[in-house]
Amino acid sequence: MPAAPDDSAAGGLSRRLFFYNAGFLRQPRLRQILRAAGWDLRVGLPGPRDRVVVWGRSPYAARGEAVAARRGCGIVRLEDAFLRSIQPGRAGGEPPLGLLIDPEGVHFDSVTPSRLERILATDALDDSAILQRARDGMAWLRALELSKYNNFDERLAPPPPGYVLVIDQIAGDASIRHGAANAATFREMLAYAQIEHPGARIVIKTHPETRAGHRPGHFGPTHCDARTSLLDTPVSPWKLLDGAIAVYTVSSQLGLEAIFAGHRPRVFGQPFYAGWGLTQDENPVARRSRRLTRAQLFAAAYLIAPTWFDPCRKRICSFEEAVDHLEARTRAFRTDRNGHVACGMRLWKHRPLQQFFGQLTPLRFASSPAKATEIAAGTGRNLLIWAGKEPQGFAPDVPVLRVEDGFLRSRGLGADLVPPLSLVTDAQGIYYDPTRPSDLEDLIAQEPPPGGRARVERLIAAIRATGLSKYNIGGALPDLPDGSRILVPGQVEDDASIRLGTSGTCTNLALLAKTRAENPGKIILFKPHPDVEAGLRAGHLPDAEALRYADQVLHKSNPSALLDQVEEVWTMTSLLGFEALLRGKQVTCLGAPFYAGWGLTRDLGPTPARRQARPDLMQLAHAVLIAYPRYFDPASGLPCPPEVVVERLAHGPLRRPGPGNRALAKLQGFFAGYAGIWRR
Repeated sequence: MPAAPDDSAAGGLSRRLFFYNAGFLRQPRLRQILRAAGWDLRVGLPGPRDRVVVWGRSPYAARGEAVAARRGCGIVRLEDAFLRSIQPGRAGGEPPLGLLIDPEGVHFDSVTPSRLERILATDALDDSAILQRARDGMAWLRALELSKYNNFDERLAPPPPGYVLVIDQIAGDASIRHGAANAATFREMLAYAQIEHPGARIVIKTHPETRAGHRPGHFGPTHCDARTSLLDTPVSPWKLLDGAIAVYTVSSQLGLEAIFAGHRPRVFGQPFYAGWGLTQDENPVARRSRRLTRAQLFAAAYLIAPTWFDPCRKRICSFEEAVDHLEARTRAFRTDRNGHVACGMRLWKHRPLQQFFGQLTPLRFASSPAKATEIAAGTGRNLLIWAGKEPQGFAPDVPVLRVEDGFLRSRGLGADLVPPLSLVTDAQGIYYDPTRPSDLEDLIAQEPPPGGRARVERLIAAIRATGLSKYNIGGALPDLPDGSRILVPGQVEDDASIRLGTSGTCTNLALLAKTRAENPGKIILFKPHPDVEAGLRAGHLPDAEALRYADQVLHKSNPSALLDQVEEVWTMTSLLGFEALLRGKQVTCLGAPFYAGWGLTRDLGPTPARRQARPDLMQLAHAVLIAYPRYFDPASGLPCPPEVVVERLAHGPLRRPGPGNRALAKLQGFFAGYAGIWRR
C-alpha cells in the first residue's frame, strides 16, 4: 500500500490542508482520498506550517494560491491519476479512482519540477519486485484494454493498420499551456507527421471530451485530405496503438500509453514522460537527462507517485487493487452500455437484477418473449433471461444473455430468496450445460492475464482462510468416523445441472450406490443439499435410504469445514467438487460439471469432446472466480472485484432477507413437488 507523500524535506510541515474551492465540497471522493491518505482537510485561514490545497493549475486554483501567498504557507496540488474512471469527469461527474497529491508542483507543468519528476530523476527505481509489478502492470492494462477513460467501445475495429497516429487534445488544456505548447504546436505536429511519412495514411485521434461535445479540440474536417482522416469513434486506445507505425503527440496521456505499447512517440510539448530516452523530443527539457526503461517510467507514474483509493472499502489501496476495481466497473459498463430487457424473471429478483445490470441504464422488465423482443429490437438492448428457464418466442437475431448465480453467492440460500452478491452472464450457453459451448469454457481454455495467477492464488488462500463456499451456511461438524473419508454431496435432483449434465447416474441414491461399489473399504459421508434440507427444493432422501451406502449423514454441516476433513469428493455435478479442487482434494465426477473434462478430475461419465485444453488449477480458478462472474458490493452499491465479496461474506455487512422473503420462500418450498407445473 502506498505511503503518504514524504514531507521529510518540508521542514516539519503539518498535514492540515485548507481549501477555498467549492469543488472540494461537491466532490466527496476528493475528501475521502485526502483523509484516507492522512491529510486533515480544513476551512479557515492556514498558519505558516499549514498548506493550501488546489486543483492543479486550474483557473480556480488562483484563489487558493493568493491565500497561500498572503499567509506565507505552502501549496499542495491535486490531479487525477492516470487511471481515472469510465467516463471523463465532465461526462457525468464520475469520481476519480486515484489522485496525484503533489506538494512540489504539478506533473504537466514543465517549468517547475513536480514530485513525479523528482521520482523519475532521483529515485533508484531498481527494486526488482517493483519493476516486475510494473512489467505485469503494463501487460495487464493492455490485456484488459484499460486507459485513463474507458468509455470506448472495445468491439469497434480501428482503421486498417499502417497509419501514422496524430493525437489531438482539448484546446486550451493546462497540460498544453504549461507544457511549452500552444495551438500552433498542433499545426506544426501535423505538418511534421505528413512530411516525415510522405506515403502513409494520417489518422487524427479526437479527444473523448471533444467527441462528447464538452470541449473543442484543435483539428476538424478542414484538416483532412486524401490521406489525412479524423477518427472520432470510440475505438480502444490499445487497439489504435497496435495498428500505428508512428505516434505524434504534444502532451497527451495517450503518448504515455504509446510508450508502454512499444512505440517511441514523437513529442512536441513537454509532458512529464518526455526527456527520459523513451521519446523523440522536439522541445526537450534541459534538466531531464536520465535514461529510463519503460518499466521504470511505469513504476514511477502508476505505482509510486499516485494515491489509489478503494471505493468499496473507503481506504487507500495498491495500484493492483485499483485496477481490480476499474476492471469490475469497466466490465459492467461494457456489458450494460446498451441496456437490457429482462424476461421471465421472478418478482423478488427484480431488485438485485436492477442493482447488477441497471446502474448505467435502468433495466426494463417484460412479461412475455414477444414484448421483450419488441423492446430489445426497438432500443438496441440485450435480452436478459434466467438460465434454464428460457421461454420460447425470442427473435433469433436479438442478443441474449443467460443469467445464473455465481460461485460465491451469498450468506444464505437462493431458494430462501437471499439476494446474490455474484451473478454470471453467458452469451453462448450457461456453465452447467455441457450439451453446448459456454463463455466459461472459453475462459478456462485461456491463459490468465499478467498477474492473474498470483491474484487467484491470493483469492483462493483468502477463501480457504475464511472458510467460504457458495452459500456459507451450516453448523459445526459432528464427530466423524476414522478412516479414509469420501464426501458425497447431495444435489437437487430436478436441477438443470443434473438434467443436462448426467446420464446413467442422476439421483442421490444412485450416486451413493456407485460410490460405495467403487470404494467398499472407505468411509462415505453424505451431505444433503441445503435447499432440500430447508424444504425449498425437491430431492429428499430419507436417512435410512442413504445409510444403506453411507456411513454417516451430515445434516446442516459447514461444507468448507467438511472438505478439510475428507480426502476425496464423489459427485455428479455439485459445485462442492470445484470447492474441493481449490482445497487440493481428489474429485471423481459421474456427470459433466463445468470443472470436469480438463484433466483435473477423475471422470467416470462422458465429458464434452471440445474440452481439449489442459489448464492447471490456477487457470481454472481464475476463469471461474474472476473472469466469468460479476460481483456486487452491498455496502457501496458498486460493481466490485471478488476480493471485496470475500470480505463481505466473511465479515459483513450484509442485508438480511425480510419476513416477506421468508414467506415467499416457504410457499416456493410447499410447491416444490409441483415444479414440473409451476416452472414452465
